[in-house]
Amino acid sequence: MFKALKTRIHQGYQAIPDIKKAVINEQFRGLPLINKENCINCGKCISACPTAAINENLSIDMGKCTFCGDCERICPENVIKFTNFHKIASSSREHLIVNSEINENNYRTDAIKASKQIKKLFGRSLKLRQVSAGGCNGCEMELNACSNVNFDMGRFGIEFVASPRHADGILITGPITQNMAFAVEDAYLSVPDPKIIILTGACAISGGVFGNSDALNREFIEKYKIDLYIPGCPVHPLTVINGILDFLIL
Repeated sequence: MFKALKTRIHQGYQAIPDIKKAVINEQFRGLPLINKENCINCGKCISACPTAAINENLSIDMGKCTFCGDCERICPENVIKFTNFHKIASSSREHLIVNSEINENNYRTDAIKASKQIKKLFGRSLKLRQVSAGGCNGCEMELNACSNVNFDMGRFGIEFVASPRHADGILITGPITQNMAFAVEDAYLSVPDPKIIILTGACAISGGVFGNSDALNREFIEKYKIDLYIPGCPVHPLTVINGILDFLIL
């Protein structure tokens, strides 16, 4: 007991003190900035994108984007630049589509909207059942990191639970395969009302690199209202935690 206390004192406080002011490494790819004026319409960025996240009008769908950086590297005119701005979660699917007018200062203005009822019900305690619906486990690993000593998501009352019966909502990763479609809906229906749905990662939001696969069954996404979208491939713990905190209006 005393040895454990001595070790704890020696280690000190390891969690990030202010999660909202935390800075991510410059190499991290977050919100893309688009300088449309420099575009020469060569189409290289569109053809390079593995998930068709870039359209002809030069807007990027972060719900599809894998943040691989190929579009930035291949563009001869530096039209696309990925910043390390990581607070890119949104309560609106349409808001994830960014164009040349979007920047770090105005993206979050209308990104997340939540009702007073959400804050009243879940503002101090949010328990989530995480459902892996056929993903590569990249997002799942990052979600595990959310609860480690560095990010310490539990200090905000946000925790993953073992049963949907104990949860306030489900957090889905993966593109939702045919084999997981029933399990996802069953988990959701097992959560007591009122409840929320969070989609985490490109696969969950749009299907990602598996978007055109016949092995998917994404009827769940069309059937139920999605409350929060957290893009990434994989998602970053700070994106997840800040997104949920903003959703809870803390």
